[in-house]
Amino acid sequence: MKGRLGLLHKLMSSHEPATRMEWVRSALDRFEGPLTRYAERITGDLHRARDIVQDTFIRLCAEDESKVRDRLAEWLFTVCRNRALDVQRKESRMKPMSDLQMETCASDEPSPSAASEREETNSQVVRAIETLPENQQEVIRLKFQNGLSYKEISRITSLSVSNVGFLIHTGIKTLRQQLQPELGLIRENP
Repeated sequence: MKGRLGLLHKLMSSHEPATRMEWVRSALDRFEGPLTRYAERITGDLHRARDIVQDTFIRLCAEDESKVRDRLAEWLFTVCRNRALDVQRKESRMKPMSDLQMETCASDEPSPSAASEREETNSQVVRAIETLPENQQEVIRLKFQNGLSYKEISRITSLSVSNVGFLIHTGIKTLRQQLQPELGLIRENP
């Protein structure tokens, strides 16, 4: 925590009012985790996600507080999403490593057995969400993991509010259909 707050202190000049510093600190405390999870979902990489979130807060420090205050969550998620998509597009143009290079390159990722154990402990709901189309996954996560309104999700994703509602409704309906047989929730009439 000290490192990230130190970064904010460096970014904000000493003549900034204490209330502005408190506002940014409050935003950081509230949104750092959700933004990191959101960016990681888009990029598939925790380190890149952290860099993206740091860049998002650097941009917040440069932004006029009065223009952002009433729609802070929406602004942060929009900036984070756009930055994550930029990173993803840039990296998709890069040449992938060969199998030999991947085998000889050290990884920060957990071992295959640890990853397998982690995967087994994930809930059935999370696995079911991952089978949904990307756009349904994104709006469901923004709604239920981050508590954003349809209107905020609409602005973040550039989809209409009715389209956001449709995607959420369709995704939840699909999840129910997938999870009921797995969880034994379908009852046969005698």
